[in-house]
Amino acid sequence: MAKQHKIPITSDLPGVANAHNCALIRKCIRAVLAAEQVDLPCEIDVYLTDDTGIQDINRDMRKVDAPTDVLSFPMFQLAPGEHPDAGDADPGTGLIPLGDMAISMDRVKAQAAEYGHAKRRELGYLVVHSVLHLLGYDHLDEGPQKAQMRAREEAILTGLDLLRSSENK
Repeated sequence: MAKQHKIPITSDLPGVANAHNCALIRKCIRAVLAAEQVDLPCEIDVYLTDDTGIQDINRDMRKVDAPTDVLSFPMFQLAPGEHPDAGDADPGTGLIPLGDMAISMDRVKAQAAEYGHAKRRELGYLVVHSVLHLLGYDHLDEGPQKAQMRAREEAILTGLDLLRSSENK
């Protein structure tokens, strides 16, 4: 039986959690989990909001009163390459709750314009970035940790054909 990941996507913005965005988000999450060889069924909750909504979350959860592009809230303290095991699954669902992410769709639009690529690429990038955080990757330093995370992001985004260039517009 194939693994089934549960990826609920909610939003406080009308029309944002549309079929196109939801399909892209789920595709990106599944691609990261496959690339990282996470072979147990997982759950990741995704929340799409605007700059005001993400600023509220950032202030409440991290005591940073500013908007940001994406926030990741991992359920486990993992190192890159580590995975939760079957014992970490929720007994009621059988799924491993990897964590939550919140994405500012205002930042998706602004950063796509700033970097000269499609909104689709920016949304995909933020999702991949967040899932890697849920799996223990980080970029706190400007050295090996950041390089390792960036390399994984680019490899996964290339596999998804979400290129940096404006070809994806």
